[in-house]
Amino acid sequence: MALPRIVNTVLNEYITLFNEHLPKIIEGLYIHGSIALNAYVEDSSDIDFITITNRPLTEKDSSALSYIHSTIAKKYKKPEMDGVYIHWRDLGKLYTNSSDFIFSYQFYNNEKLHYGDYFNFNPVTWWMLKNKGINIIGPDPKDFDFEIQSQQLFSYVLGNMNTYWASRIKMAESSINDIIKMPTDKIDFEIEWNVLGLLRQFFTLKEYDIVSKLDAGEYGLTQIPVEWHSIIEEAMSIRKGIKANIFSSNIERIDKTLRFSKFLITYCNNMIEKN
Repeated sequence: MALPRIVNTVLNEYITLFNEHLPKIIEGLYIHGSIALNAYVEDSSDIDFITITNRPLTEKDSSALSYIHSTIAKKYKKPEMDGVYIHWRDLGKLYTNSSDFIFSYQFYNNEKLHYGDYFNFNPVTWWMLKNKGINIIGPDPKDFDFEIQSQQLFSYVLGNMNTYWASRIKMAESSINDIIKMPTDKIDFEIEWNVLGLLRQFFTLKEYDIVSKLDAGEYGLTQIPVEWHSIIEEAMSIRKGIKANIFSSNIERIDKTLRFSKFLITYCNNMIEKN
């Protein structure tokens, strides 16, 4: 699959900088996320990456990595890079509780370099890498010697919906007066993140597969009662960078987002209980 031109440009410069400042260390570079799903959205999608090195990177490597990423970020505001540095031994690791975090990792997220426990070693990440991942450097990920079963993916997503997503919606409800006062672009982010994020989970629970946010929105329009189509279309328009004018006020958009989110979590739990 051909990469978007800007993604290819950023990755080429990233590889050049990495080899200049940490020579003879990189052995694998893989792309997952929206790019691997052929759903890259200009000025919205990130470059989700996993870089594999021939030795674990330590805190001593922070200055070199900070320079690499800050140089890229200053030159290219979008797309942002978002990913982790691992050793081959880390492929397929599933971290389920705090005792699993016996190693620290360098990772770059939200324009900041971090060193410590990494939050994305889960069935979604590894399923995406193994089944959809793009190898920029290194062997085809389909040849990796780990497997993520469909039931592992299903169980993780169901648990995530009833913990992370449920608590996020509850917190948003309790702070709705603060959300209303946020700038419109921040409200847009919350609407897109919640509506399309939950629809991606809905798709996985029904189809045992993973799709992009926009494809999850399209799927939702075929599966979810019509009363919720307006907020799905709103979230999809935000994702596409289009002003939709579906709602007359931010409070109306926020209210519909929260009600839809609670509906979909309940809908999924009821669907699974029946099955």
